[in-house]
Amino acid sequence: MAAQAQQETAVDAAADSVRDREISVEQKHLDRVYRRLEEKIHEAEFLMNDAAKRGQVGTPGALAERDAQVFRAGIHLNRLNNEFEDFLFGRIDLLLGKDGQKGPDGAYTAVEPAEGAVRDDNTADIAETLHIGRIGVLDSEYAPLVIDWRAPAAAPFYRSTPVDPGRVVRRRVIRSKGRKVLGVEDDLMRPELTALLDGQELPVIGDGALMAALGQARGHTMRDIVASIQAEQDLVIRAPAASVTYVEGGPGTGKTAVALHRAAYLLYQDRRRYAGGILIVSPTPLLVAYTEGVLPSLGEEGQVAIRAIGSLVDGAEATLYDAPAVARAKGSYRMLKVLRKAARGALEQGRPGASGSSRPASGQLSFGDDFGDGPGGDSAETDPRGPVSTSRLRVVAFGRRLELEADALERIRQSALSGTAPVNLLRPRARKLLLDALWARSGAGTRHTDPELAAELRSSFDEDVASEDAFTAFLDAWWPELTPRAVLDAMADERRLGRWARRILNPGEIRRVARSLRRDGYSVHDIAMLDELQSILGVPARPRKRRELDPLDHLTGLEELMPTREESQWERAERLAQERTEYAHVIVDEAQDVTPMQWRMVGRRGRHATWTVVGDPAQSSWSDVDEAAEARDEALGTRPRRRFQLTVNYRNPSEIADLAAKVLALAMPGSESPRAVRSTGVQPRFVATRHEHGGARESLAHTVREEAARLLGLVDGTVGVVVAMNRREEAARWLTGLGDRVVALGSLEAKGLEYDATVVVSPAEIADESPAGLRVLYVALTRATQQLTIVSAERDEPDASGVPDLLRD
Repeated sequence: MAAQAQQETAVDAAADSVRDREISVEQKHLDRVYRRLEEKIHEAEFLMNDAAKRGQVGTPGALAERDAQVFRAGIHLNRLNNEFEDFLFGRIDLLLGKDGQKGPDGAYTAVEPAEGAVRDDNTADIAETLHIGRIGVLDSEYAPLVIDWRAPAAAPFYRSTPVDPGRVVRRRVIRSKGRKVLGVEDDLMRPELTALLDGQELPVIGDGALMAALGQARGHTMRDIVASIQAEQDLVIRAPAASVTYVEGGPGTGKTAVALHRAAYLLYQDRRRYAGGILIVSPTPLLVAYTEGVLPSLGEEGQVAIRAIGSLVDGAEATLYDAPAVARAKGSYRMLKVLRKAARGALEQGRPGASGSSRPASGQLSFGDDFGDGPGGDSAETDPRGPVSTSRLRVVAFGRRLELEADALERIRQSALSGTAPVNLLRPRARKLLLDALWARSGAGTRHTDPELAAELRSSFDEDVASEDAFTAFLDAWWPELTPRAVLDAMADERRLGRWARRILNPGEIRRVARSLRRDGYSVHDIAMLDELQSILGVPARPRKRRELDPLDHLTGLEELMPTREESQWERAERLAQERTEYAHVIVDEAQDVTPMQWRMVGRRGRHATWTVVGDPAQSSWSDVDEAAEARDEALGTRPRRRFQLTVNYRNPSEIADLAAKVLALAMPGSESPRAVRSTGVQPRFVATRHEHGGARESLAHTVREEAARLLGLVDGTVGVVVAMNRREEAARWLTGLGDRVVALGSLEAKGLEYDATVVVSPAEIADESPAGLRVLYVALTRATQQLTIVSAERDEPDASGVPDLLRD
């Protein structure tokens, strides 16, 4: 026994010695890379300084050249500084290739080994070694020190498998912090070979890079998976951008990570094409916060916008949640008809304070083109001329008083609204129709038979009438410039909404929607309605502001001599990024949850874009999947679709995945769960609430807190406590004082997130909270990477072991 122990100790010591030697090899290469990076940073700083000197010449050509050079050098310097930390993560050792062609990154392009690369005795020489990192680095002689992970030469790092190894013999993941290599993990792609590197047999360190990565503790932000991308994920990331790339995959298959890495890859492949920007749409602000650090770590952030779907409209932010019944009404295609009627009906309300208006304060209309601070506020302007009647128009022309009564005004309004332009853009048409009616009422058109005289008289009439204060005041009150907020506020009046939504929504829906619009704030469904109203209403063209001049310019005549300075390339890029409402590529994450109205909102931002749509029907929280699919197809248009399926669950151990599969069988019979790649031997834990601490509510709080504290002691990373949406604030109070590694979240907020351990509270409450409740529960059960606890309340009807009725065999 002692001899066996001594033998094992010797083996371990030898393994440690080999590991230390291999770490030292990678450290030497990393040191060389950092020295080259420092040289590149000095070069970029020199370019910046040189460009600044060019600006002192003063000629328009020099200024333009200076701006362009500063723009390019600034981007280069920013990338170098961003990537200076922890950017070298991989290595592949390759056999001799079939051809000797080199790509633009200095690496050989051959995918398959050359004939004779493997000798008859199953030995081979390593012909090429490539290091993979977040950006490419060449040495002073343009040989590759680091290959950009997005370059074609790096593809074998991700796509090589023991079944299809290509030229790859060994794949290594390098773990480093700052300038120090901490460890290496190897995967052998050709285990049957004896491969030689510099005359020595190629060593293999560790138990495999993927398993090492899956075992790492989770934090509150997503890490990039650039070092552990798997073959089926890499196919999606590198898929051609044309048309629509549609990706389906169950929980834990890496859909969100793939979407983020795809954005970085597309920019690398065709930066000019995607200068129009890439939009990534996420379902919740929590998922945005969780993922927003990934793209900077991949070297891309300036041209990619990650937005929650409730943040797509500038000036408005979703902070509220709608009850399921309200969400179904607001999110369905039916709401489009209601909004179109409301936009036109809101004109009848006139200006706030106008005589004849019975609108309460909560429905007052606001003016201008901003969305305001939320429903219920009053941003209406005060008219110094006092209340203006919209039921009668009186003007004086040619010494006569001309009047249009309510019935004539209503006919003119309906005639104007028969146009197809947005409501606010129909105002000039309405103005002309008013002048036509007043001209006809004057009878002046019959006084002259000479067409030229008649036209001159009409022109004079229009000018006189249109300049009258009475006419302009009436027009402002009778056809105000509406804002989306104004119409949404008007819809908060149940009587008005009832008129506009008759035979579209049922009485219960009308009542609930109106009440929800009286709250101070917006829901994600309100944001989609605001965006739709902006499209229905339109924004009148504003006169361009002239450049502000110094008062002395007028006195000295310098205004005429000084040329108008054109904005620089950098300024233009910044301005366009701020004003951008359409993008060159749109990525929709968790697409199965996007409602029909939200698809219309997202579609407007990608009218001319290519698309990547990522989702899983089995995780959909939207009840009418067919209606949503119709809206999605309308947003994507006739573009061809390319479909991918992700089949491997890298997040959940098989013990958790098997439990979640029971719910999936109830939610979507016949659906298959993704295959889990690992097992921990730890089964999900079931706990039923006890009542010795007080009532049922106090007992549930105590049990959940107790379980969260227990899990915090078992895992190094985060613990998520998932509850039904109506318990979110209550659950946060339960966890007070446990620290920032634990977080409480509602069932709809859990989408896309992952934790080392998860507590799912009352599966029955989550399943019953909406028609899609079982699918939402399936999401909640698949968030944990290590441990899962199910806490049952009375409603779950747990058995003696604490297993709720819903999860029993």
